[in-house]
Amino acid sequence: MNLEKEILEANFRDQAVAIARIIEVDKNLFTQLMRLYFSKEPRTCQRAAWIVSHCADHNNDLLIPYIKKMIKNLFEDIGDATKRNTVRVLQFLEIPKHLWGETIEICFRYLNGNEAIAIKVFSMTVLYNLSREVPEITTELKMAIEDQLPFGSAGFKSRGNKILAQLEKS
Repeated sequence: MNLEKEILEANFRDQAVAIARIIEVDKNLFTQLMRLYFSKEPRTCQRAAWIVSHCADHNNDLLIPYIKKMIKNLFEDIGDATKRNTVRVLQFLEIPKHLWGETIEICFRYLNGNEAIAIKVFSMTVLYNLSREVPEITTELKMAIEDQLPFGSAGFKSRGNKILAQLEKS
């Protein structure tokens, strides 16, 4: 299988999901996929990130060896699709303690920055998850959410209010 050709030709969600189902049971193909994910070619990287996200929905253990590199990649000049799919996946992964600082830094940068709504919302969730381990970030997270709630989209408001309610319980 020429994986790069396949993912660049996959124009519909169903095709991407089908490719993900094949890849997630073949470690060699998954390794190839991750090489494409870290590619400097924007379209290739974007498409690979979409499929990585689908693979993670069924088996996020596949990503464990790549967590550090994925987080470091967020500090690079990457497109929104790659940011969105990466941070989406991070919501469901147990981030190793030695990567908490970098993850918190980039997620606050995304949450407080001029990012697409999905990137902000996924970053908010990653930060909430980490706040259970690093309670010192709770106040900053609350402030960031509260500052943006009045102007946020429906999705931002929904997630923000849920997280604020959870933070109040803790």
